[in-house]
Amino acid sequence: MLISSLQNGRIKNVIKLGNRRQRDSQRLTVVEGAREVERALVSGIVPREAFICDELVDAEGERAVALLYELEAADLTDVNRATLNVFEKMAYRGKSGGLLMTVPYWGKSLEQLDDPSFVVVVEGGEKPGNLGAILRTADAAGVDALILCGAGTDMHNPNAIRASLGAIFSVAVVQAETTAVIAYLQQNNFKSIAATPAAEDVYYNVEMGGKTAVIMGSESDGLTDEWLAAADVQVAIPMHGIVDSLNLSVSTALLLYEAVRQKEIINC
Repeated sequence: MLISSLQNGRIKNVIKLGNRRQRDSQRLTVVEGAREVERALVSGIVPREAFICDELVDAEGERAVALLYELEAADLTDVNRATLNVFEKMAYRGKSGGLLMTVPYWGKSLEQLDDPSFVVVVEGGEKPGNLGAILRTADAAGVDALILCGAGTDMHNPNAIRASLGAIFSVAVVQAETTAVIAYLQQNNFKSIAATPAAEDVYYNVEMGGKTAVIMGSESDGLTDEWLAAADVQVAIPMHGIVDSLNLSVSTALLLYEAVRQKEIINC
C-alpha cells in the first residue's frame, strides 16, 4: 500500500511514538535508517509495521528491504510504501535512508543472561545519545551485557537506537532495579568497579582482568550511595584541567578499554 496522506492513522501513530509516554503505553518504538533496520532484522527483531520510501532507498537499504518483504510474505509484518513528504514527516533524522519500522519493546532479564563475564552497569543515564554511544563502545569492546538501572534511562528512545548505530541489537540490554542488579553481581562473583571522582584509586591501577562489572553513574549526580557501598572498589579518572567531569560515554569507554587491555594481557 502506498501512503500519501499525513492524515493516515498509521503515520499519525508513528509520529506519536516520539513521546515516551506513548511508547511505554504501546510498548512500541521506532527504528529508522538502512543500517539500523538491517541490524535489527538480522538480530531477530520482527517489526509490527515497516515503511519504505522508494525514492530514498539506496544499495545499502536494498538488503533490509529484501528482509522486510520476506517477513511480509510470511505474514509476520506489514510493509507499507510512503511518499517522500509523508516519510520525512515520520523520520526523526530527515531521510533516514528511506527505511523506518515500528518494533515491540525487547530486552532481557538478568536471569536470561548467558553466563556473562564482562558487563557495564549504567545508573540514571538520562541522555539517549550517551546511551547509544556506550552501546557502540560495549559492542566494540566485547562487553557481554549493558545493565540499566535508576530513573530516567530509556533504552527504547529512538535517539538511543540511532546513536548506537544498531549496536543495541548486538549487545544484550537489561533494565532492572538497583537492588536486583547488586544481588546478581554478588551472587555471580563479579568484581564491581564503581567510577566516582572521590575515589583514591586511579582506574588503570585497579585489576580488571577477571569477571568484571564496570559501574557508571549519571554526569549530573554520579552514583548513588547504594552503589558506592556495594562496589568492591571505587576508581577515579585523573582530571588535570579546569573541568571536573567527562562525558559519560567517554568515561565509560576509558574504563571498558582498560579492562580489555588487562584481559588481553592475561590471555597472551
